[in-house]
Amino acid sequence: MTIKRIPIEDMRYKSKVAFYHLPGGGGFMWAVATSRDTSVGLPEQAAGALAVIDEYLKDAGLDRTRIVKAEVVVTDHDQKPAFDKVWSEWMPIDHGPVRSFVQSVMPEGDQVEIIITVALPADYPAP
Repeated sequence: MTIKRIPIEDMRYKSKVAFYHLPGGGGFMWAVATSRDTSVGLPEQAAGALAVIDEYLKDAGLDRTRIVKAEVVVTDHDQKPAFDKVWSEWMPIDHGPVRSFVQSVMPEGDQVEIIITVALPADYPAP
């Protein structure tokens, strides 16, 4: 069993991506993303966070269809319809993961944070 962590550059006590490899093959990838631009509204921040997730997936040689769970944290639950619009344009049809949507206090400027769990294929290479 192997765990690989990719730390946040300026906070090495936290990871932005982690991989867990099962002994028989496959495993999971977890990632967290926020928008790089916090000067925009929630829909734009959602699109920005999803773009960061796309980068993580591309770097790992994976795609959106491998996401099995998503946790969405926002500062304003009333923005759910706006988030859902962005999400539905991003997520491939019939590949939607189990998803939660909760409101929380977040750092100044941040309006959305997305945490994903991705299933690794059985032949995914361990580090």
